[in-house]
Amino acid sequence: MTTINLVTEIKADKKIVFDLSRNIDVHQTSMTASREKAIAGRTSGLINMDETVTWEAKHFGFRLKHQSKITEMRLHDSFTDEMVKGCFKSFKHAHIFEEENGVTKMIDSLQYETPLGILGTFFDWLLLKNYMTQLIRKRNTHLKISAEKQH
Repeated sequence: MTTINLVTEIKADKKIVFDLSRNIDVHQTSMTASREKAIAGRTSGLINMDETVTWEAKHFGFRLKHQSKITEMRLHDSFTDEMVKGCFKSFKHAHIFEEENGVTKMIDSLQYETPLGILGTFFDWLLLKNYMTQLIRKRNTHLKISAEKQH
């Protein structure tokens, strides 16, 4: 299992950051390079507990689909999405929000397993972990800019 942990500090209210993080429209805007689009389930607005979204995007030259479900949510503190269907063996992304002195720490903890045994492990080591890390960083930069404009 691979784990990616990232912390992004944002000069904005935790509620603003929390809502931007679960906003389908904002997510799509942050992922224009991969042409990520919500195609089923919740396709716009704020995703909530027990709701699903199916994403379609182009990664590594392939058009891929990934369906996630919100499996945990504590309003303004955290939410977790888990893969229901997709290319991973397993995929769980916890989003945690902590505020202190007007700065929100947005903490991403992503855990996933690749399929295909040793081939999947090698692909993860060679490319995937770095790719996923950069994808989350790019998304977080977009969220940071959006949140700080609203603050």
